[in-house]
Amino acid sequence: MSEPSAPSERTPEPLAEATEPARGRRSRWLRVGLPALVGVLLAVVFGVTTATADLSLGPHQARYDVTTDSQVTVDLGPLGTLELDSPLPLTLGVHVTVEEIPDSFTAVDAATTLQALSGDLQGYLQFFAGPQATVHDATQALLTDAARRAIGAFALLAAVWWGGRWLMGQSRREELAGRLAPHARQVTGGVLVVSLGLGVLTSSLGEAARPQPEARVSRVFDGTPLEGARVTGRLGGVIDTYGGYVVDAYRSNTEFYDRAESALHVAWREREELLEQAEAPSGPSVRLDPGVPAPDVTDDAADEGATADATPSATPSASPSATASPTPTASEESDEESEPTVLLVVSDLHCNVGMAPVIRSLAELSQADVILDAGDTTVNGTAVEQYCVTTFAQAAPTGVPIVTSPGNHDSRETSAMYARAGATVLSGDVVEVAGLRILGDRDPNETRIGAGTSSADVETASEMGARLAETACADPDGVDLLLVHTPRVGQAALDEGCVPAQVSGHLHRRGGPSMTGEGVRYVSSSTAGASLGQATVGPLNGVAEMTLLRFDPDSRRILDYQVVQVGTDASVVVGPRVAWPSLSPLLTRPRSPLLVPFN
Repeated sequence: MSEPSAPSERTPEPLAEATEPARGRRSRWLRVGLPALVGVLLAVVFGVTTATADLSLGPHQARYDVTTDSQVTVDLGPLGTLELDSPLPLTLGVHVTVEEIPDSFTAVDAATTLQALSGDLQGYLQFFAGPQATVHDATQALLTDAARRAIGAFALLAAVWWGGRWLMGQSRREELAGRLAPHARQVTGGVLVVSLGLGVLTSSLGEAARPQPEARVSRVFDGTPLEGARVTGRLGGVIDTYGGYVVDAYRSNTEFYDRAESALHVAWREREELLEQAEAPSGPSVRLDPGVPAPDVTDDAADEGATADATPSATPSASPSATASPTPTASEESDEESEPTVLLVVSDLHCNVGMAPVIRSLAELSQADVILDAGDTTVNGTAVEQYCVTTFAQAAPTGVPIVTSPGNHDSRETSAMYARAGATVLSGDVVEVAGLRILGDRDPNETRIGAGTSSADVETASEMGARLAETACADPDGVDLLLVHTPRVGQAALDEGCVPAQVSGHLHRRGGPSMTGEGVRYVSSSTAGASLGQATVGPLNGVAEMTLLRFDPDSRRILDYQVVQVGTDASVVVGPRVAWPSLSPLLTRPRSPLLVPFN
């Protein structure tokens, strides 16, 4: 009689078949999923915590470094620090090192320190008036740098991983995977903890390098975006004295432009009511609006390239007169007639960020389709003015594009910043925006404070004008508008009849619209109220002007213009819609290739 067979030590067939897929999945997870997760986590944590950027802070250049201490720390070297609670998640913070505070400040008394810093008052005031622009720029720059570092770190980790796999060989890899398979969850959890720990350790600013002195809350900033800020070192005394001047100026500035914005809403509503009364069924067939067109700027004045020789009066003018504005007859109207395109013209902003909310309100009230910036958006074309162009770019309502022709006070650097913030920067080619074909270029000259005016390139104003005229004349689809900073740059294009209209700035006084050559020239006054010898920061020192143009997309011509003035007392006058000068029939319809002049 045979002995009973011993129990088999092999796994029953059905159970083996059930566990095999699970083992395969764990094996694949260990081979591919876990390394990929580790690599992504390490790369992201490394990229975020080591991100850095060189930007501006008020009137200074500064370096921004991500930290993990939940603090926003502004380090002014020997003067001390300014500290705020960080709005960033996951204990992330930012350390801002201001790079232009000399060590010599430690060797002078407080009065000398204040005198040395007083020249930066305007820059600090601009920063206070638009801190969100600096926050936006810093966030974008740090995110970009973090993404670049993360991608680089992941690529390096991937190369190390595949190199290690190749060196180990297949048999060794399979053996190691088999040993780790039962502990996949524990390994994954450990990797997460280690990754986060390494992120803290690799922060771009180590704990030892962070300022440790006891900080006190400064009451100077109460009621400002920096409320609750803590200061250390000599900075406390400086802020208590000098900071009070800045904050007082900030509050005065904010109150002035708040009143101007409110006055704009009231003036706009009154103008709308007046138009409704004029357009009532019992009203006249031709609408009458009160208002006085400004005197034209002569070609001689434009050719001189003056920037602020004529200062506008202290308050807006609104003398009554009757100016006819075109109203289409019933026979001209049809169901297919297009709505006019509304263009908001600003010029010579010179970093007066206080006007940004007023510009935004006018864009919203007028339902502007495009904002045209005729240049000199900054004061000196420097990197520290990035918050200026960002603030103006953010003043545009959502979906409203900005088109700009950089002026002589701008630079390639600030123009690139404006473009990154969303503006379309003209560079010699025709662009189509909201159905409008616009041509323009940066100003041929550069003006720098203390250095005067010089050529920005090898091209003179006359040569640039000839090039723009050639481009306009050769374009088979035609050009609707020439946007340049200095009026005389567009003279050739107007003389040759290649553009029906030109908008410019530069002179700080309004001129036109008037027939010039075969087109119409309009010179916008300063939207910053810029006056000779006066700062453009703070409450207005001169009348600030903006202009609304209505463009007919069917006839391809400008219908009328409307000037909005903000006075030195924060009053606002919304002028009438004044008829745009008529052109010859050839220039009031879309250009055909057969009608292109030959040079």
